[in-house]
Amino acid sequence: MPAFPEYRPRRLRRTAALRSLVRETRLTPADLILPLFVTTGERVRKPVGSMPGVEQTSIDEMLRDCQDAYSLGIPAVLLFGVPDFKDSVGSSGYDDNGIVQAAVRAIKREIPELLVITDVCLCEYTSHGHCGVIHNNNVDNDETVELLARQALSHARAGADIVAPSDMMDGRIGLIRAALDHEGFTDTPILAYSAKFASAFYGPFREAAGSTPQFGDRRGYQMDPANGDEALREVFLDIEEGADMVMVKPALAYLDVIWRVKEATGYPVVAYHVSGEYAAIMAAAANGWLDEERAMHEALLSIKRAGADRIISYWARQLARTFD
Repeated sequence: MPAFPEYRPRRLRRTAALRSLVRETRLTPADLILPLFVTTGERVRKPVGSMPGVEQTSIDEMLRDCQDAYSLGIPAVLLFGVPDFKDSVGSSGYDDNGIVQAAVRAIKREIPELLVITDVCLCEYTSHGHCGVIHNNNVDNDETVELLARQALSHARAGADIVAPSDMMDGRIGLIRAALDHEGFTDTPILAYSAKFASAFYGPFREAAGSTPQFGDRRGYQMDPANGDEALREVFLDIEEGADMVMVKPALAYLDVIWRVKEATGYPVVAYHVSGEYAAIMAAAANGWLDEERAMHEALLSIKRAGADRIISYWARQLARTFD
């Protein structure tokens, strides 16, 4: 490279137009996926206290949010269910008349072009808040994956465009792929939560989804935050079992993992800017410590720069409005 004074990097930073001309990473509404929490009833909008701007909504209100997202250029939503009924095996999660299944049908009827991704996990539907069936205070892996396959099939029958298992049970991608194929859903892609870490940044989500464990924690099945090599092993296992896309969750504390996964696999990589990462910026902005728009945009841009092809973000609509 030439040296100063022949080379002056500041030449290309002098104006907004010059900075835009040489910008290496661009974030657009098409890069975003909006998560939504769907509950029963009508005209329900219940704010989530720890997540400013996020609400549990009934299906009629959810459709308003979906239409808004689609009109802003956001191509996909990710649905989480907040059911009325919970039991020890999460049976409302794989009920064909469940809340997510009903929400999927409503979206595909009203806004068929909007991609619908469904979270496949039992934690929102179990009375104990864990992601599977409990035996001797432990989640039974093999019994749980059978129920997850039933849940994924139920979502596919309802019209889900993509199913996204988030449970971190061993072998669930292979069993879900086999179940989908056996029932004729060979074209339904799987977005695997492949590298999902046991993170402190999930706290606000558990309020939103009503999924706080009633005992213990999830470190026995979610990943140790210290392990990057293990993340790659998990990703490759899911790819071998039939995952079409892979996810890293959380995002900001795991930018190195996003980069490694993208470089190692070349597969479509989704990153989840999780509830705690979102809430931390929103709280700082509310106190006047950060500029909300600049901080959130910078955080999401860093995730894209690290290698994520798509980003799940609670701030998706606010960011999309900055492009108006």
